[in-house]
Amino acid sequence: MEFEVTVLGCNSAIPAHGRNQTSQLLKIGNSYLLLDCGEGTQIQLRKFKLRFSKIDFILISHLHGDHYLGLMGLISSFQLHKRTRLLTIFGPVGLDEILTVQLKHSNTKLNFPLRFVVTDPETPKLILEESNFKVFSFPLKHRIPCTGFRVEEKIRFRSLVKEKLQEKKIPVEAINCLRNGKDYTGENGNVVYSLREYTHPPKTPRAYSYCSDTCFDPEIVPYIKHSNLLYHEATFGNDYEDRARETFHSTAAQAGKIAKSASVGRLLIGHYSTRYLDLSSLLQEAKEEFPKTYLSEEGITYSID
Repeated sequence: MEFEVTVLGCNSAIPAHGRNQTSQLLKIGNSYLLLDCGEGTQIQLRKFKLRFSKIDFILISHLHGDHYLGLMGLISSFQLHKRTRLLTIFGPVGLDEILTVQLKHSNTKLNFPLRFVVTDPETPKLILEESNFKVFSFPLKHRIPCTGFRVEEKIRFRSLVKEKLQEKKIPVEAINCLRNGKDYTGENGNVVYSLREYTHPPKTPRAYSYCSDTCFDPEIVPYIKHSNLLYHEATFGNDYEDRARETFHSTAAQAGKIAKSASVGRLLIGHYSTRYLDLSSLLQEAKEEFPKTYLSEEGITYSID
């Protein structure tokens, strides 16, 4: 199953140096999720030839403009393209009011159903479950209520040991039972075909964790533990650590420390301050704490494996 994320915007509050405000498109199987929607998001979707019509879920971390001001424009484009499919938006209290006011005063009546789900900035929760993935929200510490998101695949079927299938003819119902993670038992209740003997150990579900805006906060580690890929904001370098603390943001080095503590596979940093035209210093500072660190770059797709 494909599991990948494409960066649409990687800058902080102001677009500059050819970089745009925060947004990412996550693809898992045939499902598309938009993580935040900064100004210009739909332009980026078109620029990189991404099929935004397939987006069914939008997750907004908080109500700072660089994370949601592109949302109304995207909704308007869905309307103009005659969308009829349900769109579900997850976001903080107040976002539904903002959208309602804009729709009201533009006298817009949507062609498609829009469902709004309020996120909880205080408690980690399972907010979405589909056949092949789950999404959890968790609290981030920022100047206003803010949530991070963890998208985790669901392993639906176990793979069978081919050698065992070749040794004997196994009934279809037994194969289905084994693939679904259950021993196959006979009428007397005894195990006829065991998971241990006839299937390979289940794969560890892959996970992507997204930490949009947050101060350095080790308390988030349990929520992002063992993610294959972690995105963590790195607004400043060590030269502006005091500024990061004042604004409830993180430095690149702090992002690296979080990645190390959470034992993640790889770290993707972003949300760069306009102070930095050259991002190499941020990358180097993060790598000193966590070597498997990469800069998020717009238009680049990162595999989650």
